[in-house]
Amino acid sequence: MNPNSKIYVAGHLGMVGSAVARCLRQNGFHNLVTRPSRELDLTRQDQVEAFFAAEQPEFVFLAAARVGGILANKTYRADFIYINLQIECNVIHAAWKNGVKKLLFFASSCIYPRLCPQPMREEMLWSGLLEPTNSPYAAAKLSGIALCQAYRDQHGADFFSVIPTNLYGPNDNYDPEQSHVMAALLRKFHEAKLAQARTVTVWGTGTPRRELMYVDDAAAASVFLMEQDNLAGPVNIGVGTDRTILELAQLAKATVGYEGEIVLDPSKPDGSPRKLLEVSRLTDLGWRASTTLEAGVARAYQDFLTTGGIRPAARAEPNLI
Repeated sequence: MNPNSKIYVAGHLGMVGSAVARCLRQNGFHNLVTRPSRELDLTRQDQVEAFFAAEQPEFVFLAAARVGGILANKTYRADFIYINLQIECNVIHAAWKNGVKKLLFFASSCIYPRLCPQPMREEMLWSGLLEPTNSPYAAAKLSGIALCQAYRDQHGADFFSVIPTNLYGPNDNYDPEQSHVMAALLRKFHEAKLAQARTVTVWGTGTPRRELMYVDDAAAASVFLMEQDNLAGPVNIGVGTDRTILELAQLAKATVGYEGEIVLDPSKPDGSPRKLLEVSRLTDLGWRASTTLEAGVARAYQDFLTTGGIRPAARAEPNLI
């Protein structure tokens, strides 16, 4: 990419897409193309093909998706597979059809098998059963990876995938039914603090381990990878360390300044027991995350306080990454 390259960021109003756009601009790339869903519905093939034909972007970051935490994945199982498959098929095909030079697709660490050996290496994909609570979403994301590889194999398209770990940070979704782990915890403890509640209930046993990454680090990694030559196959994006859900809850509690007690509810699902990415492929290329978990969570909470827990630019599109 060069400063004049025309770059389409799909999902620019969501947490990942907005971080990618922010990172690109900070690095001198200002010829960005974006569209909110009210102007471009990525589930509509006709609209997507018309957009690509008219705009002719050279590079594409495909960060648009229907996403959510355990509750959303359990409730909207059909939506999670149907909508994500539509977006991926429409954008990836239109990108190839209109001669896009390079496309980066954001998958998710939930695509690894539920009982995958830890840390999870890229070659372990497709090697076992998925976590049941989010298997429709994971199946759609695996299909996106397969699409990129198939267009590379058949058509020589320079399309590839990245697999980010659990992300958090500015522009996160704090909706109780849609949020991921850190956003959900920050909101829970913030509201408990305001209500002077004596306890906060956290789903599950507290023992599952999760790797968390500040979203601006993930965006920087994706831009770095986009500038590598002919990078085939998926690449894990993560920090290489993890903590238990209880430890994350304790960190959120301390960040918010809540003084009550944490109560675990083992009757609720835990999800996968552990999701830690093996990131040597990324680090061998010369990139490492720079934001500590404590610093990142503090920034995320300040963003929550500033926005009131509502993504200002994304109110009309609450379900994009």
